[in-house]
Amino acid sequence: MRDQIIAVPRNGKKTQAALSADLLRRTLQTEYGIQADLHAGYDLALVSVWVGLAVWCDGDRFWWRTGWDPERKRAIYTWHPAIEPERAARRIAFRYADLGADPPLEGRS
Repeated sequence: MRDQIIAVPRNGKKTQAALSADLLRRTLQTEYGIQADLHAGYDLALVSVWVGLAVWCDGDRFWWRTGWDPERKRAIYTWHPAIEPERAARRIAFRYADLGADPPLEGRS
């Protein structure tokens, strides 16, 4: 398990949410060739992966939209613990492929 770093936003350091989201973003890029943008603030972070695929992080978990429930007329979300950015990246890469983007690549050496 990785050491968790928690910083106070006013001190100019990144929050745990931003650090976890950046690990996810870097894993998506290096392991799957998926480019993503990171936005952070107010103790939340957002990894913008593809149209319709934004991954939120609060430092404890990642969550993203996986579909739509027409009966309830609301989005369906899934989540993954933020302490496992590599496994979350794998799941997100599969979702990325489902949305019609380029298929995920196997891990690169």
